[in-house]
Amino acid sequence: MRNDLELDAIIEDYLLGKLNAEETDAFEQLRRNDATVDHKVVSHKLFLDNMEEYSRQLLLKEQLNDIHAEIDVDSLVTKFAPHPSRVVQLWRKHKSAIAVAASFIVLSFVSIYSIQHSSQQADKFVQLSKNVTNAVKTQNNLIRKISSDNLPANKQINPGNFGGTGFAVSTNGYIATNLHVIKDADSVYIQNSEGESFKVKVILKDPEYDIAILKIDDKHFKNLSALPYTIKKNSTGVGENVYTWGYPKDDAVLGEGYVSSKSGFIGDTTQYQVAIPLNPGNSGGPLLDNNGNLVGIISGKETSSEGASFAIKSKYILEAMRAIPQDSLGKKLTVNKKSILAGMRRAKQIEKLQDYVFMIKVYN
Repeated sequence: MRNDLELDAIIEDYLLGKLNAEETDAFEQLRRNDATVDHKVVSHKLFLDNMEEYSRQLLLKEQLNDIHAEIDVDSLVTKFAPHPSRVVQLWRKHKSAIAVAASFIVLSFVSIYSIQHSSQQADKFVQLSKNVTNAVKTQNNLIRKISSDNLPANKQINPGNFGGTGFAVSTNGYIATNLHVIKDADSVYIQNSEGESFKVKVILKDPEYDIAILKIDDKHFKNLSALPYTIKKNSTGVGENVYTWGYPKDDAVLGEGYVSSKSGFIGDTTQYQVAIPLNPGNSGGPLLDNNGNLVGIISGKETSSEGASFAIKSKYILEAMRAIPQDSLGKKLTVNKKSILAGMRRAKQIEKLQDYVFMIKVYN
């Protein structure tokens, strides 16, 4: 706890310019080497900016109240009405205060616009979970094969309230997805490429990196064959070709593009920015390179820029897997050292991949 507090204090001094040149250089080197520290800096900068904006608004409100108290509005109205000639006299007498008041009114509108504009900027990042409650789809299209003795009767009436994508990180039923896909769910099911659905339980929630690990909890589930991909431990370079396979609709959809930046939304170094057009339902889907290495997990996109999407880096998937409580783990999860997808054409890669990527259905 003390170390966290000390780090927070250093970050604040850094952002306020209180560190000397040597300390600044050392801290910036730490940011480059430690993504967690960099993530904290970005978050703290947003916090300080919001606090500064709030402080400006309070000061403006106090100044406007002082000006309003100085001007006798009722007296001005009375004097203005019967004797128009007095307008000039009153203007000369009160012009300083009136001008200041007018200036603050203009500033108020500018500040309000700035706040609204900032809010719009903050809302440009959208998570890609999918609300399917009002979708015009039939029950048979959404849930094609569900074991009636496994899914409660009241869950068979309507499809899940939200949808997303997940992918296997082991052969025995562990699935990775985004936390925002399954957050606050009463029950969660996954559906495979054959339309079969299985109940899952949430094993781990990582709110810092928006990752969740699920475990298939269904007697009808049979272990998968060896995973065709490996989870990449090191980073992926800008310009690297990547693709994703996910469920923005009933059938899985291929999205292809490239890594356009090694940092994500507002410079978040825990993410990649990728040039792939995505839609609600893609959240939690795997991001792979041409050799079949899993390099990230799709998490969201920027609304103002088509094709500017974001994926959490694969190292944080590995960290989440290592953080699974041992009492719920059975045996240690191991990662393939080599991908069998390397050297295959894309169509063949998808053929091998499809059994390991799942539609996620959430019931509230």
